[in-house]
Amino acid sequence: MLQFSANLSMLFTEVPLIERFALARQHGFDAVEIQFPYELTPESIQTELDQYNLKLILINVPAGDLMQGGDGLACIPSREQAFRQAVYEAAHYARALNVPRVNVLAGRQPHDIDLLPCLHVLAANLRFAMDVMAGANISVVLEAINCVDMPRFLIQNIAQMQEILEAVNTPNIHHPLKMQFDCYHMAMMGEDLFEGLTQNIEQIGHIQFADCPNRHEPSTGTIDYKNIFSLIDALDYDGYCGAEYRPSKLTEQTLDWMNWVIN
Repeated sequence: MLQFSANLSMLFTEVPLIERFALARQHGFDAVEIQFPYELTPESIQTELDQYNLKLILINVPAGDLMQGGDGLACIPSREQAFRQAVYEAAHYARALNVPRVNVLAGRQPHDIDLLPCLHVLAANLRFAMDVMAGANISVVLEAINCVDMPRFLIQNIAQMQEILEAVNTPNIHHPLKMQFDCYHMAMMGEDLFEGLTQNIEQIGHIQFADCPNRHEPSTGTIDYKNIFSLIDALDYDGYCGAEYRPSKLTEQTLDWMNWVIN
């Protein structure tokens, strides 16, 4: 049976982040994810999780200036130390809040740096993150982001995610790097979602969704989410599917897609 999490960085933004936990529970979610929870203390987040009987199932490693239009941290030569500090901060939150996985955003390839050095830095940084997180039984996922919304993003499609996984995972690794498969980003890149999910399900650690091209809720764009959800269910995916969309109206008025699974 499919499990859905509410991405509190995108949903219920009608109220401050600290108030979104209550709304998630009120509207039927038992799990939440937060892109960057660092404006709140772990203690304040735990209070909300306990009060509303919620699980926090995913956070992102801090990404430096990426969300403000910069290049970020994870693939940038000379920013390795800043990335390590970001990993330690994410690990602190994940340990304190029993978060099972963290997502690394690769960042943008700088205009003045060749591709190969960026890939080498990313691979080394991912191995570092995996080592730190493995000690606390936390998994690491890597997300591809489309180059329309984020030009020069280093990892943009399924093939590039596969290549990075192959580069950093070793045969006997206990917590291998996995994909964070964002259906919206992959659709924006022209990927076949049915094929991509089917062929890579064993390497997918987390799924997120929004419709394409406007990143609103399902049924507002071109993606057939009724069949996508049926496929994910049939593939025996045992993780959560994160609702990471920009509501086209009040969030509570955009949740009809939850009934597709119930019914």
